[in-house]
Amino acid sequence: MSAADMLPVPGDSTQHIATVARSGRRPGAAAWLRSDWAVFAVRRLGGLVLSFAVLVVGVFLIVPLIPGDPAVAMLGSNATPEAIAALRERLGLDQPLWLQFLDFVGGLFRGELGTSFRYGVPVTEIIGTKLPYTALLALGSIAVVILVAIPLGMTVGVLTRGGRRGALSTVFGAVAGFLASFPAYVAGTLLVIVFAIGLRVLPAGGVDSPGFWVLPIAALALGPTFAVARVVRQETYTVLQQDFMRTARGKRLGAIRLYVVHALPNLMTSTLTLTGLILAGLIGGTVIIESVFSYPGLGLEVVQSIIYKDYPTIQGIILVIGALAILINLLIDVVLGVIDPRTLGGGHHD
Repeated sequence: MSAADMLPVPGDSTQHIATVARSGRRPGAAAWLRSDWAVFAVRRLGGLVLSFAVLVVGVFLIVPLIPGDPAVAMLGSNATPEAIAALRERLGLDQPLWLQFLDFVGGLFRGELGTSFRYGVPVTEIIGTKLPYTALLALGSIAVVILVAIPLGMTVGVLTRGGRRGALSTVFGAVAGFLASFPAYVAGTLLVIVFAIGLRVLPAGGVDSPGFWVLPIAALALGPTFAVARVVRQETYTVLQQDFMRTARGKRLGAIRLYVVHALPNLMTSTLTLTGLILAGLIGGTVIIESVFSYPGLGLEVVQSIIYKDYPTIQGIILVIGALAILINLLIDVVLGVIDPRTLGGGHHD
């Protein structure tokens, strides 16, 4: 809508105001419904529902594929067939798979994740106890990746722009490529050997000692930090070659305004896209890291639940981890839309 369209028609102001008052809507409501943000909201809502549906089906179907019988795992191999059959009936494992799925979905709509085979308590209680520990690792590692990778990548990109400092470019590329592919569990093991066993400055595991979170977060964030830093460095190099950056440098702007105000927003689109995928993977990576550090979070619990064939706990934890990964990707999409409206995927852009 142009500015001229918004001007009142002479002699028609009263009628226009009365029409708006009767409609009960602000003049911008219809325009918003046609906006890119409205299209984005509808599209992402549909994608969100589909993602959750696929997650629910996948979480339910993956558990029956785990070899072994929960009843046998709970009663022991010496249990009689009658006792095993009775326990299977009590747990609902004798029901057809489709009926078990309907019970599972019905429980989700009621906000229930079932009862743990192993502990005999609601799975929601187990998750409520373990989730804060996992959230500390996941959010801490995400913060490290963002706060370290972006400044590091930009700094190297600025220092090596236009072919400058070839040695720095080569060393950074080699080191970052090596560390980006470093498995988290290997990093965790090495960090324990160096800082817990060798230097004895940090605890090797558990949550009883001060600084218990340092090594797990460092192990989780090491690879993703350098993976994102490589992308940021390459994007910085590309952005600095653009005409608008040459113009900005010609105006002799200060370094902060030049790189933070002008360069940073233009390299964030592809950077955040990759970062969203990596950060979502960090949540899944906590499963392995918690086992390495004997950390009492969701990851360690799901490993133990697999050993004991505790189906409801396995399903509940995987469902929560998957949901968090989906929500992180949604948050990244929203941030991308704020930074660059062209990513909203709507109609025209004025």
